[in-house]
Amino acid sequence: MSTLTAAAPLTSKDFATDQEVRWCPGCGDYSILAQVQKVMPTIGVARENIAIISGIGCSSRFPYYMNTYGMHSIHGRATAIASGLKAARPELSVWIVSGDGDSLSIGGNHTIHLLRRNFNVNLLVFNNQIYGLTKGQYSPTSEQNKITKSSPMGSIDHPFNPLALAMGADASFIGRTMDRDPKHLQYMLTRANAHKGTSFLEIYQNCNIFNDGAFEIFTEKSSKPEETLFLEQGKPMIFGATQNKGIRLNGFKPEVVELGAEYTADDLWIHDETDFYKAQVLIRMFDDPNKDGGHYPRPFGVFFQTERPCYEEMMELQIEETIAAKGKGDLDKMLRGREVWEIKS
Repeated sequence: MSTLTAAAPLTSKDFATDQEVRWCPGCGDYSILAQVQKVMPTIGVARENIAIISGIGCSSRFPYYMNTYGMHSIHGRATAIASGLKAARPELSVWIVSGDGDSLSIGGNHTIHLLRRNFNVNLLVFNNQIYGLTKGQYSPTSEQNKITKSSPMGSIDHPFNPLALAMGADASFIGRTMDRDPKHLQYMLTRANAHKGTSFLEIYQNCNIFNDGAFEIFTEKSSKPEETLFLEQGKPMIFGATQNKGIRLNGFKPEVVELGAEYTADDLWIHDETDFYKAQVLIRMFDDPNKDGGHYPRPFGVFFQTERPCYEEMMELQIEETIAAKGKGDLDKMLRGREVWEIKS
């Protein structure tokens, strides 16, 4: 008679493979991989029920390094393949790993349709504002006047704001984090996984070869407190080295104010992840394009989340209702169709 024993708890090492990690030394992808491996044991899903789908790019090597099921797919189509997988196997935990080029350029169309359909999957967009794998061309998120191998005079393209794109596609979860803040990255991965629906998580990721220091102002200890705003649900927006600054709303215009005699925490904008309208203001809170609003800190955290039905659940319900009403289908009859022609010689 055998005795059943509980499976040993998983650790981050259980999610590491024997494959050599082939990213450039110092690449931000190493940190993201480490944090994903730390978070995976906490989500309560067996490794055989996790699938990681990637497209093409440096980030897309990810499935090789995760001891789960996975697929290194084709350029820009990871979201489409993941959608099909989730539709066929809705019980799986599906993660999509993509870069700013893969998901916002050649794969932009697939990305917006994934978001509007709202499959219950997690989309991690590694944004380094450059094409790294193809050796340093400007990407859809590169800033204007960016000098690269494909823009020697400076890029004249207007860059995408990834979170604004997600908002426009009606994503049900929108967030931002960074590679060089492991604790916040772990927290945001956990939040994204807990959301039922498509989670869109932008991750600032340093490419130390072709775009080194693109996000340094947000990651270095000397500048981070003054340049970043970490969003917390139900709390006022406070930042600064001594927590002496805040964001207040003047109508729908965000303003940076000094806390003290004139303004207190009670005067500040209270973050609400469920506020659709204020989320759009927050997502656009970069330096004021009109140069009349001062210098804003860059927000990190959950900008917006809402609940709405997931595609795979609605599809399953539709199939069940159709079978109940009409019985199981006949493939041959369906292929023959409803129109019949009789040809006489």
